[in-house]
Amino acid sequence: MKLNPDSLARHLAQELNRVYLISGDEPLLVGEAADAVRARARALGFTEREVHVLDRGTDWDAVRASADTRSLFAARRIIELKLQGKPGVAGGRALERMARTAADDALLIITTARLDRDAQGADWVRAVEARGVWIAVWPIPAERMPAWLGARCRQLGLDADPRALELLAERTRGNLLAARQELEKLQLLYGAQRLDVERVLAGTADSARFSVGELSLALAAGQLSRSLRILDGLKGEGVELPLVLWAVIKAMHESASRHTAPERSLPAADGQARRRAARLAERALRADAMAKGRIAGNAWDELALLACELCGRTALPFTAAA
Repeated sequence: MKLNPDSLARHLAQELNRVYLISGDEPLLVGEAADAVRARARALGFTEREVHVLDRGTDWDAVRASADTRSLFAARRIIELKLQGKPGVAGGRALERMARTAADDALLIITTARLDRDAQGADWVRAVEARGVWIAVWPIPAERMPAWLGARCRQLGLDADPRALELLAERTRGNLLAARQELEKLQLLYGAQRLDVERVLAGTADSARFSVGELSLALAAGQLSRSLRILDGLKGEGVELPLVLWAVIKAMHESASRHTAPERSLPAADGQARRRAARLAERALRADAMAKGRIAGNAWDELALLACELCGRTALPFTAAA
């Protein structure tokens, strides 16, 4: 059986299977799904808990033997297997056997990162689907973040203005754990008071988590304020400069394609496009040289100036290289 996190609560209210696989790259949602399964199990008398963190050096025979061992006190047990990477051949066989032979007095919970296409077809995953439940956790799309935050507000007893939810979604983009923490903080700060834009601004930090791909898209779309915000976020997160420069150059190529004059266009327009491309290329080369210590200057500042010019704004002129 395969479920999504939204249908898990309804499923647990009706039954508790003996095997659960929870996969995904959202630690908050994976953790909450595992918490829900554990809570239901404890309510049904599973009083012991055994946790195994599994990596390449795992002794799978020992793990399987431990799972097969009966409790000395005839207690019902929760056995958790936390996969750190792919299980490999030996691990796959052990997982398949444990999934197929899970005893009535034991609950097996397997958590792992997102499963790719090959992993989804593995025998051990199929064994879980046949014997128990697979809960696939996916990231929350940007357009669904306000709705997700609204649902969390209702759980916390918070009344939030739609514009406040949009602002909070923007400030915590891609970081669900930070979003939950911000809501809990807002609950402490304002209680039953309605959350508006001013209260969100005053009570939250900017916890957005961006990717270099988002930077490239924002630059290509000419969104200067968003581009600069993403650039600042990537700098704060310690993203390596070569990756950021790659994203900027990718946007430059897309911009050059748009600004290339048609074959029969006026020579003046074609010349202007060439001069713009040359200036952008020089900015990019300067940023790369600054990052490598070949010339003096701050590479991040140079990238910000390059972003301005990519988005059609006039930037500071070049200064002499040291």
